Amino acid sequence: MGKEIWRFIDSGNCSPAFNMALDEALLEWHSEGKIPPTIRFYGWNPPTLSIGYFQKVEKEIDMEAVRKHGLGFVRRPTGGRGVLHDKELTYSVIVSEEHPDMPKTVTEAYRVISQGILEGFKLLGLDAYFAVPKTEEEKADLRNPRSAVCFDAPSWYELVVEGRKVAGSAQTRQKGVILQHGSILLDLDEDLLFSLFKYPNERVKERLQRNFKNKAVAINELTDRKITVEEAKEAFYKGFEKGLNIVLEPYTLSSEELEYVNEIARTKYETDEWNFRR
Repeated sequence: MGKEIWRFIDSGNCSPAFNMALDEALLEWHSEGKIPPTIRFYGWNPPTLSIGYFQKVEKEIDMEAVRKHGLGFVRRPTGGRGVLHDKELTYSVIVSEEHPDMPKTVTEAYRVISQGILEGFKLLGLDAYFAVPKTEEEKADLRNPRSAVCFDAPSWYELVVEGRKVAGSAQTRQKGVILQHGSILLDLDEDLLFSLFKYPNERVKERLQRNFKNKAVAINELTDRKITVEEAKEAFYKGFEKGLNIVLEPYTLSSEELEYVNEIARTKYETDEWNFRR
């Protein structure tokens, strides 16, 4: 039997609203049987702070700092915490919950999908492995995150190199379809990241930032040479093919499809009602 063919879209650097709208549109089209399972790579213009579906902007985010640094801002349809999308490769995977290779539970589906990312890291020469919380304390940390920053702690089956998190992912299931998207960090400006959140006081902020260095790391801190976005794309493209045992077929959106995505961006992800409503 031949390998299953999935669609591949590299949408380049897009606005925050467009990025979230395209992920939503792909989920919808897949649920309607219009497109096969799809993997997408993308970037952000401008660099953007995205927050999880359940986060409270007023309580957690310093919007003045977001504006001061000229960053984009958007709420994701997925859970999780705040992510600064800057020097990274962002990916999304859209596949039916009923797909024969997809486990029913969220954590196990994470493991299967993230196998593609694991293989990508290996192709870049990094010894990545899955985070599996072992102690009760680690499991409790997953249920009750201490910080609004996404990379503060690895979740089940997220990718870790030398004990530190190198990729953060979030998942939602709607209309019988799994959407998993995530960030693969190439470089990270920690000072900028930590300036975007609210803290009880400066001491807490300093402590969190200090601890963060032990918990998260960008690819280029782990390698002797600078890995470019193009190199990362090539590695993770092959990684997904190997990890999911599929063949990827590049696809370009039609003008009708683009129009539809822009409409979702305009009426939903660009609105204050969506981004600030919680």
